[in-house]
Amino acid sequence: MICRVCDGTKLEKVLDLGNQPWCNNFLKPEDAGKEPTYPLRVVFCHNCSTTQLDYTVKKEIMFGDHTYLSGVTKSLSNHFKTVAEDIDKIIPNKNRKKTVLDIGSNDGTQLKHFQTLGYEVLGVESSITTSKIAMDAGVPTLNAFFNLETAKSINKKFDVINAAGVFFHLEELHSVTQGIKESLEEDGTFVVQFLYMKKIVENLAFDQIYHEHLLYYNLKNIETLLNRHGLEMFDCSLSPIHGGSMIGFVTHKGKKAKTQRYLDAVTSEIKTKSNEISTYHSFALRVEEMKKKDLAYLDKKKKEGKRIFGMGAPVKGNTLLNYFGVGKNYLDCLVEKNTLRKGLLSPGMHLPVVMENELEIIPDVYYVLAWNFKKEILANNKELIARGVEFYFPVDAEAA
Repeated sequence: MICRVCDGTKLEKVLDLGNQPWCNNFLKPEDAGKEPTYPLRVVFCHNCSTTQLDYTVKKEIMFGDHTYLSGVTKSLSNHFKTVAEDIDKIIPNKNRKKTVLDIGSNDGTQLKHFQTLGYEVLGVESSITTSKIAMDAGVPTLNAFFNLETAKSINKKFDVINAAGVFFHLEELHSVTQGIKESLEEDGTFVVQFLYMKKIVENLAFDQIYHEHLLYYNLKNIETLLNRHGLEMFDCSLSPIHGGSMIGFVTHKGKKAKTQRYLDAVTSEIKTKSNEISTYHSFALRVEEMKKKDLAYLDKKKKEGKRIFGMGAPVKGNTLLNYFGVGKNYLDCLVEKNTLRKGLLSPGMHLPVVMENELEIIPDVYYVLAWNFKKEILANNKELIARGVEFYFPVDAEAA
């Protein structure tokens, strides 16, 4: 393969998580065991230092329809509210409504916060189910994949273009980036929110590696991509959401000076060797140690006769469950709030998903797969903790 970012040809495998099902492919019980599996391997580009998957599950399979909803967790909605307010402060006032385009707008949660600020909004969302939820909630949404062709069909310039948690998904990476360039006002700002690979490595959050996430960015390599298309990042901010997400502020090349905050973040990557292959070899070894530790913990609890439930049924949790081999041998079920997953089974391990508000039995231990919402989960479960229910976080990152 060639590098998805720079077209380089010198790529080296740094982490192999085996063959796994597409992790958002939650199953009806009658379909259990019929799901296809695909290689889940991370490679490192020696030219631009981008880590990425070497196998692509087609976007039509993964994003034509899915069960992820942005609005399920209060933490994420609050994060989106803060992002909208922060962006609004740097967008110049005009003799018209400010405009925002959200790429991968999901159920419209981000755009609702822009609507509150008086923006004219448009979402582009590939999932049929979630785009309908957004439209029913009064958020104008185009059900399509965003790329250069879509941008030209919209035929409009926007003051703000937002892409939250989608820029590392892109099969049509360069066409999408060209579409952003095409659609951005000359003084506009593109806000790209992405899982920060530096934090994934530091937190040992390997479960954030799955087929939907084709690319894993640090500032150095996303800048390589942006520069190829006449864009550049001028500022950035690290948020605790999802265990460490970078919010990058981007505009047309040469339009704005880079902030000291951005320059300091780039320097930090250099000091911590975040873009060197030795860091990723070490990361792979640490993942193996984590697997041994977690299986030993689960073994101990089962031998003690403890009942263990999984807390949350996030997509990333399936990477961990499948790689560790954690299924009904350890967990009775996965406890969720998202009703779109009610009654389904997790891909690979086939654990039943049950709704939190319908539980009839309380476990002794929650193995928390939705660890990125640690604060919210602990705050919502003070009564259970007081009763002695244990909450175990396989990834203990600074989280929202």
